[in-house]
This record gives sequence, structure tokens and C-alpha cells, in this order.
Amino acid sequence: MLIAERKSRLKELLARRGMSGLDALAGELRVSQSTVRRDVEQLEQEGLVERTHGGVIWIGDRRGNGAAGAGGSDTARPYAFDGRMGYRLDAKQQIARAARRLVQPGQTILVDGGTTTFYFCRELLGQSMQIVTNSLPIANLFLSDDHVELVLTGGQMYPRYGVLLGPVVESFVAGMHASTLFLSAAAINAGSVYNQNLLLVAAEKRMMQQVQQVVLLADSSKFGQQALATLCRLDEVNVVVSDAGLSEAHRQMVKDAGCELVIAAEGA
Repeated sequence: MLIAERKSRLKELLARRGMSGLDALAGELRVSQSTVRRDVEQLEQEGLVERTHGGVIWIGDRRGNGAAGAGGSDTARPYAFDGRMGYRLDAKQQIARAARRLVQPGQTILVDGGTTTFYFCRELLGQSMQIVTNSLPIANLFLSDDHVELVLTGGQMYPRYGVLLGPVVESFVAGMHASTLFLSAAAINAGSVYNQNLLLVAAEKRMMQQVQQVVLLADSSKFGQQALATLCRLDEVNVVVSDAGLSEAHRQMVKDAGCELVIAAEGA
């Protein structure tokens, strides 16, 4: 395979998947991992990808380049949440760093799908723990991480968000226990937490029953909003992690519900 052809194929693979491990890329391109690493470094210099521990994330269309700009293909990216990865990015990354401090090495945690939980999991790369998730993008983060014991639930694929849903997920989760569930939400309003998909809410309700603590990761834009399905009352959540933009009224609502409130510091 010619160098230009290999690089074009690499861009196409990453643009379509959104993320991948270096081992998998080397195998598909039939080159050494060092060759892939050099190609990835060049893409990083071009602002098209971001490297993680043992893997790489495509960020090209966050600056206006879709898959078509990457490899001459009009192949669509697989997950709708990729389009939201850059929305309120600073707040999500601040929340992710703050939530990381709630995790201890060796814990078993349950992580629901979402962009904020995705950034949270990026903060956990290289730490020794068990992670159970129904999110394919989150699972892909840990493909090459030897420190993490990854458990991916079964279930029906929901392509818009890259998550597994349905009775298989609920049945699987019912048979396991974890210390903490980290989840995100579409909206928090009047003492209730909402999400946008009924099957997702059913899976999240089962997850909440199987853990000792529930941590909600929600940037301040989610407060005062409402979505399709009610997930739970806010007083069923133990900890809420949000950003400094959260209004005093919403901070008081969280405290009145008996939740611990963690406000992520800028630049922390």
C-alpha cells in the first residue's frame, strides 16, 4: 500500500468510527504500530485527531471537516453525540476532572453513555479498576488499556448515541453490583431528572438499583430544561457534579434535594 493511500485509509477509518486503538489500526492497515503512530502524530499536528492512551480519537469535523474532508468519502460518522462533543466543551472537561476525584483505584464503577461521561472516562485512562458500560464509544477508549478490566453490556444498538439498550441490558445489569454509577441527563427541572429516550431511561433505572452511589454529571445548561422521559427524582441522586455557571437557584435546588453538590473549578 502506498504511503498516500495508507494515510487516506487511516483518515477514512477514524472519521467513520470516531475512535480506535492503535493495535486495531495497525492490523487493518497491515503495518507496524510505530508506522501508525507516526501517521497519527501527523494527523494530530493537522488538528484532525487527539491521541489517548493506546488509541486515537477523530476530532476533524469539530472544526468543520466531516468524513468527506478526511478521506474523499461521504461516509457519515456513526454516533450523533459526536456532533455534541464540542458543545460546552470546557464545562464538560471541568466536570470530568472533578468527577475523576470521586473514583478510587480498584473500584468497580458503572458508566452510562453520553458526551460528559465520555470525557469523564478519558480521565480514567491508565487507572486500575473495573468499568461496566453500555456505551460503545466509552468501551473503545479502553481497548488498549491494560489497567482497566472492561465489561460491556449486551443489548440492542441505538446508533444515535452509540449505546446498548433494551431488556438484555437490564437483565445483565440486574446480575451485577458496582460501587458507583456515573450518568448524564438531558434535563434537570423542578426536582426531577429527565432523559430523551424511554429505553435509555429504563436501563438507567436498573443501573441505579445496582450501585451504592449515583453521581450525576450535568453541565449548567441542563438545568431548568425538560425532556421526554422522567428518570428519577433528584433526591435519588447522591452527588451532582456541575460547572461554575450553575445558578444560585439551581444550586439551592440540588442542596434542598439532599444531594452533595460538586462545582468544577475552571482549569482544575
